[in-house]
Amino acid sequence: MNKIQKKVWMLALVVLFIMSAIWVTLTYYNQKTQSQYNDVLQRYLSLNEVTVASQQLVTDLNNYLIKPTSDNLEKLDASKAQIRKAKDEIYDLRNEENEFVLTNYTNLLDSLVETADRSFMLQSQQEAEGSNEEFSEATRIATYISEMTLTIIDTELKTYDRFYRGIIEQSEELKQLGIWLLLLITFVLLLLTYWFSISITKPVQMLTQSANELSKGRFDLEIKVDSNDEISFLAQTFDRMRININNLIMEIQEKAQLERELQQNKLLLQESQLLGLQSQINPHFLFNTLNILSKKAYLEGAEETSDLLVSVAGLLRYNLKRLDRPVTLYEELIVLKQYIEIQQARFTDRLNVHMDVDESCLNVKIPGLTLQPIIENAVIHAIEPEEDGGHIWFRVSDRGDAVAIEIEDDGKGMPQEKIAHLLDTEKVPAEGHSTGIGFQNVVQRLRIFYRTENVLKIESEEGKGTKVTMVLPKTREEKQDG
Repeated sequence: MNKIQKKVWMLALVVLFIMSAIWVTLTYYNQKTQSQYNDVLQRYLSLNEVTVASQQLVTDLNNYLIKPTSDNLEKLDASKAQIRKAKDEIYDLRNEENEFVLTNYTNLLDSLVETADRSFMLQSQQEAEGSNEEFSEATRIATYISEMTLTIIDTELKTYDRFYRGIIEQSEELKQLGIWLLLLITFVLLLLTYWFSISITKPVQMLTQSANELSKGRFDLEIKVDSNDEISFLAQTFDRMRININNLIMEIQEKAQLERELQQNKLLLQESQLLGLQSQINPHFLFNTLNILSKKAYLEGAEETSDLLVSVAGLLRYNLKRLDRPVTLYEELIVLKQYIEIQQARFTDRLNVHMDVDESCLNVKIPGLTLQPIIENAVIHAIEPEEDGGHIWFRVSDRGDAVAIEIEDDGKGMPQEKIAHLLDTEKVPAEGHSTGIGFQNVVQRLRIFYRTENVLKIESEEGKGTKVTMVLPKTREEKQDG
């Protein structure tokens, strides 16, 4: 850790320690006071709740006696439950000073509930006079409960009078303590800030003056800063920069020239790579195809074999003549269909190809022999290993300023590591299949042709097939002409 950082951390730790100590102290006293105050307030609320509940019980009993409906009965039962709940809360308020009073108080609550029950029972037995007498008794008990509640609250106020005074005194002491702490912290922070700012700003001012002299072209003045931190080292480095600045300018000019030459060489290398990648034709494809056709001619008539030979001839002619320049998507589709016919002759019903092509997109320019290697990759990895074969979907759609080409199969898919390997054109490309054009070859030619890395995407999950998506800009031909 350097010296300036130590100064900053020391100032920050001092401020943090002071603020933490103040926060802990004030929080402790405030929490303690608040807890005591909440306990006392809860006692008063519990006593007041008893009064409200007793009055509500009498009201609900009177409503039921006047109109004995099920709704009024439910309200009466709810009032009784509220009385019992309030009684349980009263038990928690007992101490040595009020135990006798609160015991009588809870007994009154029990008497109120019992009287209400007797009035209810007599009412149900059609004894109106007895029910009214019990109701009057319940009213009297409720009134006495209210008066006794006020008496208990008054006693509680007298008991906790000293506590309230203590809270007021404690608040005044905390206020005075806060004022003194604020003044002390302000004084300490002013001293620390002044010392810290002087130790940093003075060397910075000296360095700034030297920088102004350099900006005026005065490289003969020595740069020197008297300090014991990193700014002194910065000044020494700045002085060495003053000495070597002319040499540095010359080196920058030479590097700029070299960079331009490297950029030109890079463009030439990309063109060479494009031509080299496009010229990879493996004659093994022709051998395999002719072998298939010979067996087909042996087993079947000459017409179908003739068609296959025409497809092979067209495919070979395309491979030899179309790799040196861009072609249209229409031309690629013609040779792709010829290739599919050859493979369907090989796999028969095991290969099912579904094509959905938007014909308005067929004029877009792409590198020659782009689609066939991708379809071939799907045939080899998704169709050939499966005994029942599989399906391949080929789609071309218009996306406004671009054309989307999707090639999807229902094979076993591939792991993410394999996808990353196929898209990493920095590695040595894998050997191609029957055409000799590997998948990495196609990816690299597309990136060179369109000068973007995001022209092709692979989506695949093991057991769920693979989908290759190419998004080709429509404006590539105009840029190339320009």
